[in-house]
Amino acid sequence: MNEMSKTERMTVAPSLKGPHEGYMPGFGNDYETEALPDALPQGMNSPQKCNYGLYGEQLSGTAFTAPAHQNERTWCYRIRPSVKHSHRYEKIDVPHWKSAPNVAPDVISLGQYRWSPMPHTEETLTWITGMHTMTTAGDVNTQVGMASHIYMVNTSMEDDYFFSADSELLVVPQEGILRFYTELGIIDVEPKEIAIIPRGLVYRVEVLEGPARGFVCENYGQKFELPGRGPIGANCMANPRDFKAPVAAFEDREVPSTVTVKWCGQFHTTKIGHSPLDVVAWHGNYAPVKYDLRTYCPVGSILFDHPDPSIFTVLTAPSGQPGTANIDFVLFRERWMVMEDTFRPPWYHKNIMSELMGNIYGQYDAKPQGFSPGGMSLHNMMLPHGPDREAFEKASNSNLGPDKLEDTMSFMFETRFPQHLTVFAANEAPLQDDYIDCWSDIEKKFDGTPGKKK
Repeated sequence: MNEMSKTERMTVAPSLKGPHEGYMPGFGNDYETEALPDALPQGMNSPQKCNYGLYGEQLSGTAFTAPAHQNERTWCYRIRPSVKHSHRYEKIDVPHWKSAPNVAPDVISLGQYRWSPMPHTEETLTWITGMHTMTTAGDVNTQVGMASHIYMVNTSMEDDYFFSADSELLVVPQEGILRFYTELGIIDVEPKEIAIIPRGLVYRVEVLEGPARGFVCENYGQKFELPGRGPIGANCMANPRDFKAPVAAFEDREVPSTVTVKWCGQFHTTKIGHSPLDVVAWHGNYAPVKYDLRTYCPVGSILFDHPDPSIFTVLTAPSGQPGTANIDFVLFRERWMVMEDTFRPPWYHKNIMSELMGNIYGQYDAKPQGFSPGGMSLHNMMLPHGPDREAFEKASNSNLGPDKLEDTMSFMFETRFPQHLTVFAANEAPLQDDYIDCWSDIEKKFDGTPGKKK
């Protein structure tokens, strides 16, 4: 550790007042924030000379000509332009972080799979080396599809920085607390929260409370956005005001540093002589955000049957096909079940979408045994799945009064593409070989006697 703590290195914008100190509310807002007074130009983006000797620079998250409602960019006023944060690159190997296409010839991805929580290790693992890819889908080079990862982090990044040119990252913590020091400010994220780190944004990750474990959805395609609510109307589900973007913060440090870049599935490092987190002020709508999953307001049936699980979508990343997402991020949290004469758990089905689930805490109602917090499962496209026998029998024979599902929070990364297992997921991760057997004891109940009813 250097002579000052990492927090003390950062010069932070004056704190916001109220319960959201250090953050600005909203999703896709046009924010503005400055860590020094009058560092942010007013009425224009690119003055001939910026205050404090800063450089004006635009970070674009979409093409210049993207439709107005999709166009995202942020103007940064920084100590050095980003070209000073890039030098000659050296290719490196990051053994467990893989990108699509990644089809291993000896791995069978066709199947229903479940993994126990990844055990912690004494090995030194940072945000980069602790990323373990479980599945990939699509093609990182054509910017479609995704990858799912488990992260295991026990060591903070010191004078090391990272950005992905391939993707935005949706981070879902399950254990521990992480702090993301980004070019645009500081985000702390803990279990029951998520963070979105945009493509191209430079940051480093510190472990505030560890060891840390969680899930990452790496989105190669269009950015995550809030789903359309349709007839639900203006309220419920994820409300924009509950997303928080950081206020400006910067480092002015002359110290040997390493920047690692993920580009087209490969990793490269470059050496520089200073911190790249030097944005003193910024304005725009391309920024990292965090979101508290406890503020997600689920909606559902109040008479009979229950709607498709898409009703629980928190965020969606569109594809070129309307209504069929590149990725949906779906949340199953505490909620009341009140439907009459209804089989209440998720029904048996097979689906054009590939579903990867993770358990943040508690018990998932369709799988009361074996799906532990920190664990995950995969039901690939057009493979049948649903409740095990215990869940089916309980749901079929319960007295149906109002019932609250408590102490439960699971999620799903759902994609239109088949998800291919990595070699790590197939051979090294704690795969439950007997998961497929959870349906083996489901009984035949058919009775064709004329007039026989339930």
